[in-house]
Amino acid sequence: MPKKQPVTKQTPSISEEQLNQLRDIMPQVFTEGKVDFDKLHTSLGDFGNENPERYSFSWAGKRDAIRILQTPSRATLIPARKESVDFDKTQNIFIEGDNLEVLKLLYKPYFGQVKMIYIDPPYNTGNDFVYPDNFADPLDTYLKLTGQKDSEGNLLTSNAETGGRFHSTWLSMMYPRLFLARQLLDEDGLIFISIDDKEVHNLRLLMNEIFGEENFIANITWEKRYTRNNDAKLMASVIDYVMVYRKSEALFKIREARNEKSDSIYSNPDNDPRGVWTSVSYVSQRTKSQRPNLSYKIKNPFTGKFTEHPTSAWKYSKEQNEIHAKENRLFWGADGSYQFPRLKRFLSELEDGLVLVNLWNYKETGTVDDGTKEVDALLGKDVFDYPKPASLLKRMMKIIQDKDAIILDFFSGSATTAQAVLELNREDGGNRKFILVQLPEPTGNKEFPTIAEIGKERIRRVIKKMKKEREGQLKLEKPEDLGFKVFKLRESNYKQWDESEQKDPKAYAKQMEMLADPLVRGWKEEDVLYEVALKEGYGLNVVVEDTNIKGIQKVSDPDKEQSFYLCLADTVKMKDVKPLNLKKDDLFICRDIALNDETAANLSLQCRLKTI
Repeated sequence: MPKKQPVTKQTPSISEEQLNQLRDIMPQVFTEGKVDFDKLHTSLGDFGNENPERYSFSWAGKRDAIRILQTPSRATLIPARKESVDFDKTQNIFIEGDNLEVLKLLYKPYFGQVKMIYIDPPYNTGNDFVYPDNFADPLDTYLKLTGQKDSEGNLLTSNAETGGRFHSTWLSMMYPRLFLARQLLDEDGLIFISIDDKEVHNLRLLMNEIFGEENFIANITWEKRYTRNNDAKLMASVIDYVMVYRKSEALFKIREARNEKSDSIYSNPDNDPRGVWTSVSYVSQRTKSQRPNLSYKIKNPFTGKFTEHPTSAWKYSKEQNEIHAKENRLFWGADGSYQFPRLKRFLSELEDGLVLVNLWNYKETGTVDDGTKEVDALLGKDVFDYPKPASLLKRMMKIIQDKDAIILDFFSGSATTAQAVLELNREDGGNRKFILVQLPEPTGNKEFPTIAEIGKERIRRVIKKMKKEREGQLKLEKPEDLGFKVFKLRESNYKQWDESEQKDPKAYAKQMEMLADPLVRGWKEEDVLYEVALKEGYGLNVVVEDTNIKGIQKVSDPDKEQSFYLCLADTVKMKDVKPLNLKKDDLFICRDIALNDETAANLSLQCRLKTI
């Protein structure tokens, strides 16, 4: 007989999910429900490494970093409508909170949905704020940090190099976040990470461990400024790095969009009907002795004379050369004066896009000065230090070549990523959506007391500016998404079971009485709705519809084409539910105390029933 099930009250256990995946692939390596590592080694053809020395990457605190990754989150995200713009229509999201907890909450609903991730994490200069992770209770640490709980001592600490674990602390902070980030990426997704030379070497090793060495694409050198700083003690830094990895080998080729500069080398001096072209050398770098089969004489059609290179072979065989000559692909100069031919390359025959290069100069990509000017123009001077320019982010987004992409930035800072998404969508008619996450780190600025406030206000002002630019113009066929939803990390709406009180009969009985209604005192319907949706695997852009039945709402995720009915009333009766015409595959969620035994039994037979 079907039974009611409880709603999901915390995020999935990453380690448990991975073990289930391993169990599906290799059931033979499990003994009494646990991995037998001897069997695992044998099954993989690895009978043990006798060499006591082997390559590995580790640091002090790595086990704790793994432990905090495996600790499920009991937090939730609550909507902040008053801080949002066009909440009910927009697909863009800004989340205020500790990004580790937030990534855990996003894991189930956004698994494999994100096309591009960009992050600009703390550079670990010794003054940067370090996320104070506590594997015993990550949420409790965050609540104390943000003043939502009493705390002792100063939780806002720098990663002092004198601490002896300067690099280790940074790696422990980055590891669980990058691990979760990989789970959110689409199979052909890309992650871009800004970093300086302080941690670039450690980040490369960390990314190799999490994403796999084979998925490294490039460590791009970005010319962040073009003037030297004479205050530098030893050498002025004018570059930063952008490390790029793919999720998997599903992404086997990437290209950058062609531009005016790249196309300017093409012309058509001989009026070739195939259009504009450029020419490339016909001479190989190999010598005649190295490639004797590519050494032969070529006829110059202008002079009728035959020529060959004195030392080098040609790039192409004699048979291919004859085809090139017949198809008028050899260029000897306008008057035939070239000593050796060049091969025509027609723009019309090239693949879409350009091969990427790992040097991005300031003229094409912008500088930190450009980023500062953007923020200054919107928010005033000295609000945020060294922001990245929107042009840098746009260049990355163009590489993705998906105008409907979800773009995630979980160290969002001043929200450059949001500005870049909104502006690029206007430039090319795209429908990209951003998800930004930022810790409410104090700034000491009365107008913008936290970095999260800086980011939110910047997005509002960008939207206001963009709306003003379109005033008086014809309406677009497809309206722009000039809005964003704000959510904030908070404690769950579900009461928590205290494991420590199980041994005390009185305390146990008191907890049982307290949990008769598992929702916390003062709960709000919309807050509970989003927590239910999030933990059941629905995204934050769910569509909420009122049914004709009082107290029952239909919650749908258009991207996943799934929905559920939610009723948070004190009592649920079959006569009230009947008009919904529930089917076996329909999901109906309500409070457990709202059902009597008969209603629960009937609903369980009619549909999938879950209770809070």
